[in-house]
Amino acid sequence: MLVPMRVILEAADRNDYAQGAFNVNAVCQAKAVIEVHEMFRSPAILQGADLANGFMGGRTDFMNATLEDKQAGAKNIAAAVRQYGADSPVPIALHLDHGKDLDSCRAAIEGGYTSVMIDGSALPFAENVELTREVVKYAHERGVTVEGELGVLAGVEDHVFSAGSTYTNPLHAVEFFRKTGVDALAISYGTKHGANKGRDTVIRKEIAIAIKECMRHEGIEGYLVSHGSSTVPQYIVKEIQALGGRLPDAFGIPLSQLVEVSHSGINKINVDTDIRLAITRNLKELFVMEPSLCSSASVGKIYELLETNQSAFDPRVFLTPIMDTLMYGSVPDEDVAKVCRCIEAGVKEVVGTLIVSFGSVGRAPEVERVTVEEMAERYRKAGI
Repeated sequence: MLVPMRVILEAADRNDYAQGAFNVNAVCQAKAVIEVHEMFRSPAILQGADLANGFMGGRTDFMNATLEDKQAGAKNIAAAVRQYGADSPVPIALHLDHGKDLDSCRAAIEGGYTSVMIDGSALPFAENVELTREVVKYAHERGVTVEGELGVLAGVEDHVFSAGSTYTNPLHAVEFFRKTGVDALAISYGTKHGANKGRDTVIRKEIAIAIKECMRHEGIEGYLVSHGSSTVPQYIVKEIQALGGRLPDAFGIPLSQLVEVSHSGINKINVDTDIRLAITRNLKELFVMEPSLCSSASVGKIYELLETNQSAFDPRVFLTPIMDTLMYGSVPDEDVAKVCRCIEAGVKEVVGTLIVSFGSVGRAPEVERVTVEEMAERYRKAGI
């Protein structure tokens, strides 16, 4: 069942575990994320980044995606989630990651997303509040959860870039919740976007603890989100390098630290890079194990892109030859089916590991089943 993200975060907060949130850029990825959550009886949050919507709308140069591309892509991602999740026994939220403006959020909501993020973190505080409040008003009228961001994470992810970090001020976070009515807030506390987070990264859990305690004192209900939280599994990095990939200085957030913050006020942990790495490794292995695929009419060009982009690990770089499969789930032949299976296996490997580590196994029954229409009425009665 598709639900607003808020009810999933409420359950995580109430029961002291963190909910993983996993980015998808293809129909087969969405299918795999839903299936592995069903296997573990875990609630699920699937995320489509703003530019993932552009890519899923057919824009292979997704960094230049237009609003029209994003509108088309949001519908494609939402259609895949409905196909595999509408009748699922676990609650599922589809969340927009790093929406850049009201139009991007509106496109996602109109496409079928049940939650959106508006990222105004690069703006001055007052402008961030104003933009976030504008999105909250639009989304809450439709029963859709809203996540904001306060503080700046270093690193690169799609169009999100910063050379340095600015930690979130707990007092500003409380003020932000109060002024915007936002459901969830992504904070900056030492995590970093991308695969190069540093060998000895230490996240400052005391920032999350302070924010949560201040919110409790002020009677504010809201949820905290950890962005830039991929673990960058070293065994996968080594396997990619053994297959010819070049990934120097690829290190993530230690899993032990993420487990710790799951009990320190963080309710949602975003993961994208780990999935990209596992898929990239699987694609490389596929062509090694089945060399006849290198000259396949349908997937041979994927092999060529892998070979000519050895420093890349974003599967969108390699998978453009099968865009119809990514966008609509069509599988024209067995060669494409093999690619889809290795993509799905990579997703399940990473996501399954983190579901167990974050503690959401068996938690699906603890999430209230609420439709966006019912949530819209709750927001209306609460005046938010």
